[in-house]
Parts: sequence; structure tokens; C-alpha cells
Amino acid sequence: MADWHDGWWRGARACASPNFGPRPESTPIDLVVLHSISLPPGVYGGDEIERLFTNRLDWEAHPYFQQIRGLQVSAHFLVRRDGQTVQFVSCDARAWHAGRSQWQGRDNCNDFSIGIELEGLEGETFHPAQYTALVPLLRAVAARYPVRHVVGHEHVAAGRKIDPGPGFDWAALQAALGWDDARFPARA
Repeated sequence: MADWHDGWWRGARACASPNFGPRPESTPIDLVVLHSISLPPGVYGGDEIERLFTNRLDWEAHPYFQQIRGLQVSAHFLVRRDGQTVQFVSCDARAWHAGRSQWQGRDNCNDFSIGIELEGLEGETFHPAQYTALVPLLRAVAARYPVRHVVGHEHVAAGRKIDPGPGFDWAALQAALGWDDARFPARA
């Protein structure tokens, strides 16, 4: 566990978010939820995602930001297009990423999941560097927590969310990890 300190993974750059809370007692952290985000939509490489997750986004900087004005959200991790990984919330704490959600009969996925945002847009493809970074991150998370499933936001908030979307290569991720089918959402 030398790779971890109080739920912070040493393989990521820390950028602490105030948007988190305690997990319910005795709740195993056994789910990873993958998301996609870009701010403004389709724009990559800026600091807007970090600013959003740390409540420092300039709401006047872009017209789109008026639609999300006042939003207080976070994820445990962000994997940028170049593969850089940023951590916002200790994995021991509850990040605010999944919203109204359900997985295998359990509501409130934030209580028992780790949220990983991929810089990207639903339906578009993700960069090879992101998969390269995601593999050691998921392995580290699974070594520290009893992760049983890796799913998309679209799987825990069906009908409400569509990320990471059809551009995400689940088969490539699974092959790179060498994990069995039971850990991933069913593919058509």
C-alpha cells in the first residue's frame, strides 16, 4: 500500500476539491464509474475542469458555463487527453460524481464507488494515452479496494447520462487489464 496515503494515490497529481463527504460506515468500495467531461463541451487542455471541481470556475468565461452555474461536483480522478492523472478527492471519501444512480439494486452509487473522469466528449473516441494511464490507475484502485465492477455513468444512470459513450473502447480496456467479463458491463 506504499502507493497510497489516506486514500490518495501517489501516481496522480493532487488537486483537492471541497466537494466531498463521508461514505456510509462499513460500505465496501467495490465499484468504479467512468465518466467523460470537457469544458466547455468539446474543448480540451484547459484548466476549466479543475476549476469546476474546486469551485473556482469563472461562470462568465464562456456562455456554456451559465448552464452549470453554481454546480458543486467532483470526481476522485481525472485522466486528461495526454494521460496526466489528477486526483481531487481521497478514495476513502465520497466524491460527488454519479448523482441519482443505481447499480445492481443499490442506489446512490457515490456511496460505494470511485469516480474517474476522462477528458472527452460522449460519442467521441478517447486518446491512447488515456487508456495507458487508466490501466495502472484501475490496477492500483483494485489492489487497494475490493473493486468488483468497472462501469460507465451510462450504466448507473441509464436514461439520464450517456457517458463515456460509444467512443469508449471497453474491449481494449478489458484486454489491457486482463480482467474477466464479470467485471465489465455487458457489450452488444
